[in-house]
Amino acid sequence: MSDARMIHTHEGQPVRARQDGRTPHAGKVRAEAATPSSRRPQAGSVPDDRVPTVVVDRVHVTYKVHGARSGKGSATSALSRIVSRRKSPGVREVHAVKGVSFAAYKGEAVGLIGSNGSGKSTLLKAIAGLLPPTRGKVYTHGQPSLLGVNAALLGDLTGERNVVLGGLAMGMSREQIQERYEQIVEFSGINEKGDFISLPMRTYSSGMGARLRFSIAAAKSHDVLLIDEALSTGDARFQRRSQERITELRREAGTVFLVSHSNATITQTCDRAIWLESGTMRMDGPAAEVVAAYEDFTKKK
Repeated sequence: MSDARMIHTHEGQPVRARQDGRTPHAGKVRAEAATPSSRRPQAGSVPDDRVPTVVVDRVHVTYKVHGARSGKGSATSALSRIVSRRKSPGVREVHAVKGVSFAAYKGEAVGLIGSNGSGKSTLLKAIAGLLPPTRGKVYTHGQPSLLGVNAALLGDLTGERNVVLGGLAMGMSREQIQERYEQIVEFSGINEKGDFISLPMRTYSSGMGARLRFSIAAAKSHDVLLIDEALSTGDARFQRRSQERITELRREAGTVFLVSHSNATITQTCDRAIWLESGTMRMDGPAAEVVAAYEDFTKKK
């Protein structure tokens, strides 16, 4: 395997990614071809030997939303629908991501921007392998790690226990967690106003919980780190520490995706941005240019 690395699809089948940046698969789509040429950085501004870490190939994501049921006798109605194979009247199908394609590279920080309901968080979950694409494929080099405000830590356990469980879930050994425990707690600022790390997480404010989640995830270098709104919580000092840590993660050769409604955070943290609107890609390019176009769009609405 001197001339190839392994890139894994979320369907579980590995494919080879050649050193020339191409990712061969059924459609023979190049990694670079996934990003429209008119929206890529200028020739000469990016090295030719970039390593693709994520390739999103014509991805669609559709899911069902279960609303309130109408009609009398819900149990009888449900049995009737099962027997007759009729759809529940309270189920709505949402086409959240519509044919999105792009490639992300080693060392990049990519911001995802767009209006509420534009498909940003859904796309992030598809990249993480938590939400399988309805059509299309996602190829990743290494295991993506999703960090979000709603990341699953256990509210009835103390912050200390959640640090251990979160570290184990990311593949860290107990020895590594023990070595980095004090650093995680200090980075989060949980104990600045008392010994909160020894209290159950259900007693934390939403900001405290989000800071601890980010601190756990940031304690380890990731091939692909996905962050959903984590930097929008906490004070300016914590946001500054978070941005500095993302810069360090990029230097450690990872790729960072950031979903945020803060345009300033995107331009300060990311060198590239992807703008989604109603599930489709509107623009992909340098962060400052994409954010400016998005702001012009929102002013006209």
